Amino acid sequence: MSRTAPASSAASNFSEVSGPLIIPVFIPHEGCPHRCLFCNQHRISGWNRPVTPETVQAEIAAWLERAGGRRETQAAFYGGSFTALPRSRQEELLLAARPFLDAGQLRSLRLSTRPDCMDAEQAAFLKDRRVATVELGAQSMSDEVLAFAKRGHTAADTERAAAVLRQAGLETGIQLLIGLPGDSRASLRRTVDRVIALRPDFIRLYPLLVVQNSGLADLHAQGSYKPLSLAKAVILTAFMKERFERAGIRVIRTGLQAGEELESSLLAGPWHPAFGELVSSRLLLRQTRRLLAQAKTGTFRLRINPRDQSAFRGLKSANVERLRQLGLWQRITLTTDPTQERGTVRLDADSLEPA
Repeated sequence: MSRTAPASSAASNFSEVSGPLIIPVFIPHEGCPHRCLFCNQHRISGWNRPVTPETVQAEIAAWLERAGGRRETQAAFYGGSFTALPRSRQEELLLAARPFLDAGQLRSLRLSTRPDCMDAEQAAFLKDRRVATVELGAQSMSDEVLAFAKRGHTAADTERAAAVLRQAGLETGIQLLIGLPGDSRASLRRTVDRVIALRPDFIRLYPLLVVQNSGLADLHAQGSYKPLSLAKAVILTAFMKERFERAGIRVIRTGLQAGEELESSLLAGPWHPAFGELVSSRLLLRQTRRLLAQAKTGTFRLRINPRDQSAFRGLKSANVERLRQLGLWQRITLTTDPTQERGTVRLDADSLEPA
């Protein structure tokens, strides 16, 4: 979360989230009662093997070996609708992780599921088995958009599920897709407003991609669906990220994880391996311009975290070039400070010359 800036400086920021090491265990399409328009989890996850307790344990063990003794760890069941699985299958998968929990190698478990497959009894079952975090694949809070995407649930289902998880004391995440067919800037804004009202603990934002063997691929081939451009996807994601973080809700990821399977199956859409940095770069430029607008004359000394230098400058120094075009870059002295919060731009007030 952001910290309050000292009285001697003006600051604008968004949070850079650090958290536990999340060990992903993919159960592609397991439990899914619907085949969503956009989905092909086998190609997105790259996981095509049968998921047995032994494979779950082997995957967790392999990640822990690479983790170097990191204490904050969670194993996460992704890619399916976990709570739509038969209870015996849920038990089987959760018990496979139990030895690592008992040994203190895992802190807790997390999973993703559908909003319409959650009630108080299910939440209690998960909590008793040391699940601490549940991510709801809401995707949108527009019923029209959800229906077109063949999700099979409504926005009200997401609201009910989030309330149940909150009452059970489980950390709650919301996953949203940007660029769904039928979505618009207005409906996207309404989605953001309704999600903020739910007060989830965190958000994941994904631009919609067209992958092979999906219903969306058929629409794209027919010319019935045009994906977002990369520039527009960055703009919309940055808008949503800023709104959520201003509301005190963490955005823990923007964009899908790069991988050979995803890239080989990608047909169209706003894909970039550093999509999250493109979003951060846009927000850093926006913050910088807001800060400099407070002092239209003089020279400016800006401070950033050294790890933010690439994002601050932008892809191919696009941010620097834009500031240069505005006549601002020549008046900026950029300094780095390792104690500066990630994702913040600070303008030192004492560096300003009198007007």
